[in-house]
Amino acid sequence: MKRKVVVERRALILDDYFKVEEARVSYQKFDGTMSAPVRRLDLVRGDAVAAVVFNRARGRVILVNQFRYATLARGEGWLTEIVAGLIDAGETAEEAVRREILEETGYEVGTLERISCFYPTPGITSERIVLFYAETRGDAPVSSGGGVADEHEDIQVLELPLSEAYEMVERGEIADAKTIIGLMWLKSQATAK
Repeated sequence: MKRKVVVERRALILDDYFKVEEARVSYQKFDGTMSAPVRRLDLVRGDAVAAVVFNRARGRVILVNQFRYATLARGEGWLTEIVAGLIDAGETAEEAVRREILEETGYEVGTLERISCFYPTPGITSERIVLFYAETRGDAPVSSGGGVADEHEDIQVLELPLSEAYEMVERGEIADAKTIIGLMWLKSQATAK
């Protein structure tokens, strides 16, 4: 059964690198009645891509480490993550993830498999992440990677044995949700075989 939602008004209250929309909405509750109007905010974002990148020739997962200002209040600010980025206008998710992998790690992609699509934080943002599994083409990068200088990216590429990546998750050293999801998917594939 499709539930009813009434959007009384919406307005863009921040239009910068991020956009924030404020809305006043009522929604049909589980008992069938309508809620009182409530204020909601949406960090408006387009879709993003992320990929668990595996170098089969070396038997290693390729992760990246970079500064993330929003995490600084609760830690050092540097996170170990899987490759990720926004889908540019006119790009497919597959094109975007191949581009991001090359920009961040220097590797070209051979095998590419879509794992899932999910909302990382649906309480505050409309962003969805399309998650992929990717295998490198060849055993060595074709460029230096490290990110795009014009975007002020400074990315360290890490090539780790799978067991070490899984242990980093268990020890809490990897705290990024998309990375944990991707690595646990990869681990489940290994144990299913």
